[in-house]
Amino acid sequence: MEIAGYIASLFIGVALGLIGGGGSILTVPVLVYLFGISPALGISYSLFVVGFTSLVGAFNNYCKGLVNFKTVLLFGASSITTVFITRKFIIPQVPNVLWQSGSFQITHALLVMVIFAMLMLAASIAMIQNKKASVDENSLSKKKPVLLLFYGILIGLVTGFLGAGGGFLLIPALVILMKLPMKEAVGTSLLIISLNSLIGFMGDIGRYPIDWDFLFSVTAIAIAGIFAGGFFNQKVNAEKLKKGFGWFVLVMGIYILVKEIFL
Repeated sequence: MEIAGYIASLFIGVALGLIGGGGSILTVPVLVYLFGISPALGISYSLFVVGFTSLVGAFNNYCKGLVNFKTVLLFGASSITTVFITRKFIIPQVPNVLWQSGSFQITHALLVMVIFAMLMLAASIAMIQNKKASVDENSLSKKKPVLLLFYGILIGLVTGFLGAGGGFLLIPALVILMKLPMKEAVGTSLLIISLNSLIGFMGDIGRYPIDWDFLFSVTAIAIAGIFAGGFFNQKVNAEKLKKGFGWFVLVMGIYILVKEIFL
């Protein structure tokens, strides 16, 4: 299974390079199911892998002039604070067994993986449908600061609790709220994801034993994938790839739900 895990790690980077998000949502399932790591440690490892992989992708986009730093600051103010507080202070207080009735238990690990699967289903549907939102420009301009704050906190919570970068939430927000071109939204998304993830990982330092050799190996493979994804982004139809990736994420989400609840 480890060989499949390393191959999947490459695919994580490819997805991040192609669409600026989505790949990170596979990181925890890959670590848990293919490498046999516990969900709690898998989330922490995911923050490191996603953080450094996205940082490399963001730098690559910065060199092309495709990172909007003003937007990074606007989102980062709320999302980075939220993810650090979540990882440093909230997660350590969550008990392993959340609810029990007789022999039936709802554990923290079970809840995390079920929520993760549902998040994957929601993200996959968004990628498959690819509907363009219609918005009221006047209403949007009045609500923009509140919406930015809301999105920042939401993305911080997703990153902090689940180890996913939240790119599937970020990209629509950057395009609709900030009116960024798609390619600039991808580059900006990667930098926000990297900052959130790495700050979240820093909140975990000292809580878990870290296998640094393994972590660097997976990260290096994912980084290679993000360069491959950036290359293919110039050669192939990104929308078709996005839909194809959406179907893959949909299947994975259904598999996780079935495995965790029924098997």
